[in-house]
Amino acid sequence: MSVTLAAVVVAVGILDRLVGEPHARFHPVAWFGRLVALVDRAWGTPRLVGGLAALGFPLVAATVAGGTVAAAGRLGPIPAAAVAVGVLFSSTSLRLLTATAREVVDRAETDLPRAREELRALAGREASELSPELIRSAAVESAAENLADGLIAPLSAFGLAALAAPLAGWPTLPIAAAAAAWVKAVNTMDSMVGYRSKPVGWASARLDDLVMWLPARLTALLIAAAAGSPDPLFTGRRWARVPDSPNSGWPMAALAAAVGVRLEKPGTYTLNSMADLPTARDAHRGIGIVDRAGLLALGGWAVVLFA
Repeated sequence: MSVTLAAVVVAVGILDRLVGEPHARFHPVAWFGRLVALVDRAWGTPRLVGGLAALGFPLVAATVAGGTVAAAGRLGPIPAAAVAVGVLFSSTSLRLLTATAREVVDRAETDLPRAREELRALAGREASELSPELIRSAAVESAAENLADGLIAPLSAFGLAALAAPLAGWPTLPIAAAAAAWVKAVNTMDSMVGYRSKPVGWASARLDDLVMWLPARLTALLIAAAAGSPDPLFTGRRWARVPDSPNSGWPMAALAAAVGVRLEKPGTYTLNSMADLPTARDAHRGIGIVDRAGLLALGGWAVVLFA
């Protein structure tokens, strides 16, 4: 278990903080995105094609990740651990998420057109008419939601698989890496094609709903812990089901309660409607809570894997 613990610490605790993310040219998630793009078009039977892709593409990602770690393991435990670190590092993101959110918040104060443009890196919404307050709201919402998708889900998959693999007599690192890659692939497919306007993405969206059920609620719990109070979790539950998604509302609502602000996507949902939209100070405080929640997740899994 010590090798698995080291892989988690190096990937999430060190590389993420020092590097952020691999360059897009070398990023496995970007490569996977090109594969998903092949089905992102009109089909005569979109649900059938989308269903096969939703089942098959993540399995391809998991097989490649786990198989590469297993092949490296033939050279020794250190090469296997190094490849597993690479898989987990490319499957998770915290520093880039919070840095981008902070930059968008700052730009909203000084360069509104640029802030609207940079928001696209965080949130898939029309931003051309958004006010500074709504841009700050979108940045905070996206930081909370992407914490679940971009860190908690793949990290938890890696950790749970690492715990379960020895019980089944399977090699730990290849299975853990495969699990993280599978979850990241499911999230990526949902982010690319999981929209009502794209029938081919129906199965991807439903699979992501299932996969993210627990990570979204765990993220809300971590946000409450990072805020130093259970209140955001219990108060946020009242608004968690306001968004259409069965999952994304949980971390967003918890963060809205933790910071005491209204988070709003115009025409779609409003969380904590009695409060004001976030000021720049509120937004930075919310992003700081997201950052601490991510570090709590890392620390929690480090303790579990050490034990």
